[in-house]
Amino acid sequence: MHSPKTGQSGLRSHRGVLEVMAAAGLTIAGFFGVLGDLPAPVRAESAALPMDQLMAVQALPDVALGKSDAPVTIVEYASMTCGHCAAFHTATFPELKSKYIDTGKVRFILREFPLDPLATAGFMLARCAGDDKRNAIVDLLFTQQKNWAFSEKPLEALTSLLKQTGMSQASFEACLKDQDLYDKITKVHDLAAEKFGVNATPTFFINGKKENGEIPPDGLAKLLDPLLKG
Repeated sequence: MHSPKTGQSGLRSHRGVLEVMAAAGLTIAGFFGVLGDLPAPVRAESAALPMDQLMAVQALPDVALGKSDAPVTIVEYASMTCGHCAAFHTATFPELKSKYIDTGKVRFILREFPLDPLATAGFMLARCAGDDKRNAIVDLLFTQQKNWAFSEKPLEALTSLLKQTGMSQASFEACLKDQDLYDKITKVHDLAAEKFGVNATPTFFINGKKENGEIPPDGLAKLLDPLLKG
């Protein structure tokens, strides 16, 4: 699970995410390499968050997967450069989607909780692709995470990857200079931190109950099936 370094959220000054990433240069890959080795956390029991609070209108609209009246709602707070987030989305999410989301049992929402400028950039680009492509871009960035987030030149790698989806260089640069979008992602992050106690990624809320850390494929049934009985 990834946590921000003390006093470093990656979200406090904009300067244009493009500038921050370019200035970071070769050092950014080493920073993410250290984060990628963090162990999975120990889970702790906590009281459920009221669903009306969790599902209150966000600075950015939720892009949900699954039926709106599904009996279980999962909200994930993730960072695009989080190794445990990528592991969940590549190893566990396909099973979650096929067995629970596509069958009408679960509604799934991923919200932005970037822990560094590169993660912020990834989320901005996913949003700029449009709501109909946002989740597909997120999946792509998680699947290809090692090829861009841990690259010696992450900005170039991210540019190349997004071009494969049809995004032009001009659109790429304009997106990362979008102050309004940047501010809204910051607000989503800050609300989660201040109101919901999110301080690392991934963090899940399952019908309001907080689950910290990556959920493995064999953990889905244990968490979800009791909520679906009756």
